[in-house]
Amino acid sequence: MYGISGIKEQDKLEQLPLFNKKTAQILIGKSNGNLDKKIERLFRSGYLVNLKKGCYVSKPFLDKQTDIKNYTEYLANRLRSPSYLSLDYALFKYNLIPEAINSWTSITTKSTRSYQNNVGVFNYKSIKNNLFTGYNEIKSDGYNIYLASKAKALFDFLYLKRNLGSNLSFELNNGLRINWSIFLETDLKEFAKYVQISDSKKMNSILKIIKEVKNVS
Repeated sequence: MYGISGIKEQDKLEQLPLFNKKTAQILIGKSNGNLDKKIERLFRSGYLVNLKKGCYVSKPFLDKQTDIKNYTEYLANRLRSPSYLSLDYALFKYNLIPEAINSWTSITTKSTRSYQNNVGVFNYKSIKNNLFTGYNEIKSDGYNIYLASKAKALFDFLYLKRNLGSNLSFELNNGLRINWSIFLETDLKEFAKYVQISDSKKMNSILKIIKEVKNVS
């Protein structure tokens, strides 16, 4: 227990996966300077967690999560919207790369941004509107989560990755340690679709090498 008082709708507040200052004003029952002071006291007591400027969650809500991973994936979608999980996080989730990722990496149409809070580190990379596609909605433990497909996660990773070096063949075969055995022909066809949309010379070169790796003409 946190030994707090003075919250008008405490039960409702503790049911929210995140909320902004406007909602806090309604549920806490204070406004202006009084609200700011109350929020600050709730931070100091450990009752509230600051997710980003003007966005909060209660510690009792976090404590009730049976699978914090589902919540953090949902949170990654919500802290910067629109967005979907992709890049390193999704590649590891699909077992395409061996290294575990200690942050949640996402694609957004907004500017690149990063948030670090008591829940974790959330990184966002910007992409063109016409490439903001290739993700699926997954329902898990009551949360709707937006996650890139296997092919789109790899496309996003390679499309946005700088300093790949002049030897693309080496990087794709060895350097990036990509597990090509689980990248199926259907994934390759989907990948090729995004390459076509991108109209990128780099991605066309990468596609050609991946076809060689997969022995696909």
